[in-house]
Amino acid sequence: MKDQIGKGFSDSPSPFMHWLKPTVKSAEQGALEFEYEIRREWLNPVGNLHGGVTAAIIDDILGATMFTFNEPFFYSTINNVIDYFSAAKLGETIVAKTKILKKGKQFVNAECEIWNSNHTRLIAKGYSNLFKTEVIK
Repeated sequence: MKDQIGKGFSDSPSPFMHWLKPTVKSAEQGALEFEYEIRREWLNPVGNLHGGVTAAIIDDILGATMFTFNEPFFYSTINNVIDYFSAAKLGETIVAKTKILKKGKQFVNAECEIWNSNHTRLIAKGYSNLFKTEVIK
């Protein structure tokens, strides 16, 4: 993923991630940072970033973070806990930053923070547990 820093993330097997159109800001083993521009179809009725889209970004980037380990396995999310702190608006750039907190043989505990572009306003923070499920072909 390091070769995609500054570019749109195009190597994902997830059609949903292609729809989200993240740009890779940084990539290390167990940590990713993606940037997103909020689009009209991501808004709730009052014009803020929809909580469901926020949750989807967290879920998707945490899944992508597992690929930084270069393992032939797929990890499935078994739960998400998300706290919402601030609104984001159309056209605003947001940054999602992940960190693997604990990686065991079968289970992974991870977190993701979503910030405004200059990292001065926390928009949401999520924790997830993922489960190693199957070999990717």
